[in-house]
Amino acid sequence: MPYSLIILWRERRRFLPAILAVAFSDLLITVQVGLLLGALAVLTLPIDHSRAEVWAASRGVLSLELGYPIPESWRARLASMSEVTETEPYLYGFSYWRKPRGGSEVCCVIGSRLHDGALGAVSDLTPRMRMLLTEPGAVVIDESERERLGVRGVGGTAEVAGSRVRVVGLVRGLKSVGPPFVFCSLRTAYLLQPLFRDYPRHTMYLLARCRDPQDAGAVARRLGQRSDLSAFTREEFSDRTRQYWATSTKAGIGMGFTALLSLLVGLAITSQTLYAATAASLREYAVLHALGIPRLKMAGLVMAQSLWVGLGGIGLALPMIYALAASGERRGAVVLLPLWLLGLGTGLTLAMALLSGLAALRSLRLVEPITLLR
Repeated sequence: MPYSLIILWRERRRFLPAILAVAFSDLLITVQVGLLLGALAVLTLPIDHSRAEVWAASRGVLSLELGYPIPESWRARLASMSEVTETEPYLYGFSYWRKPRGGSEVCCVIGSRLHDGALGAVSDLTPRMRMLLTEPGAVVIDESERERLGVRGVGGTAEVAGSRVRVVGLVRGLKSVGPPFVFCSLRTAYLLQPLFRDYPRHTMYLLARCRDPQDAGAVARRLGQRSDLSAFTREEFSDRTRQYWATSTKAGIGMGFTALLSLLVGLAITSQTLYAATAASLREYAVLHALGIPRLKMAGLVMAQSLWVGLGGIGLALPMIYALAASGERRGAVVLLPLWLLGLGTGLTLAMALLSGLAALRSLRLVEPITLLR
């Protein structure tokens, strides 16, 4: 190992392309997956920031935005269960936001109860915001969506589905990757969502709280046995939504292919660089072979070099990953970098470097002491 590191340092210009290729692969894989995780986390913000322990929806719902109206009278099914202490309706749907100065924007209208401890209201709403939202037409938006929706801030007005709305509060950290979230009361949400004009006394979801949060899974399973209803715990519904977007949409699949492509490109560049470096040192390897060093130990030397290349690339990539993530978040992009993701990126790139070393071993077949006489 020390001898291989000395060779790597003395021939650093020759091995630098391989180190950069490994660093680029680690950087691209980790940041791409981090962006995907961040986008998926944003998609499930209304679920993750709610207090509901059980979510009941139309049969076969795959994601939060794919629900279908269900009768609000089905609340009796949840309320009749001994484990359930509280139930309430929850509206989630899309509408058109007409800007005061012209133009329109698709928005996501989220309506919930607003009392203290309400199940559907996001925890980011302050008590004052909840009180103001009880007024008909009052809405709350994320601060970063003001320009997108054409309002300056609190007090701004617009029109949604033919009804006038007024912004009464701004929250932070609830920026959507798709249509902007518009939070309001249930009464206002029924006015702003044209779908429910055709489905009176319906709701999009039914939420429930249990006496013991540990009973949420059993309640969801029993409700899900009905042929006309789906039910999940909060964590299950959040995971289901993320899984749908990650595996069934072009965005998730595209990011996955980009990460795979970066791994293949890094593998090709690293293996060719190591092969060229080994081939350029054939006379030195021939001397070692003439001195009685077996090919197996020379192969170990090449693999040690590939290990150092991998570690060097990873060490170079880590500060760049955090710098890019911080830069993206300042511009509104959410990049999640959990420890398991950093470990996954490190493991994949290190395995890629070692695999490149194995590919470079084919040049050792040309090592023969007779080449020293040429």
